[in-house]
Amino acid sequence: MSIQKIKLASVLSAPIVSEKSAIAADKNNQFVFKVAKNATKLQIKNAVELMFDVKVESVRVLNVKGKIKRFGRTLGKRSDWKKAYVKLQSGHSIELATA
Repeated sequence: MSIQKIKLASVLSAPIVSEKSAIAADKNNQFVFKVAKNATKLQIKNAVELMFDVKVESVRVLNVKGKIKRFGRTLGKRSDWKKAYVKLQSGHSIELATA
């Protein structure tokens, strides 16, 4: 396995399975992933195509700000993270239950 493929494998952290992502998958053939903070759209596209053997039509990313949480008297903050909405070309699909 080349170094390039190893770097692409570290771009995707986990799929996000929620009610909103299930609706996006059914209606728009979009899948949602938690990705590395410094990942670009092209890296995300290449990583999804490599991991799941599908063709990606478009990628939309957004930065999610970490929430402020209280731990007793002190305030803490969750880490910021990045989310990617990946739209697949028609005819392609990802089965997250078996992947």
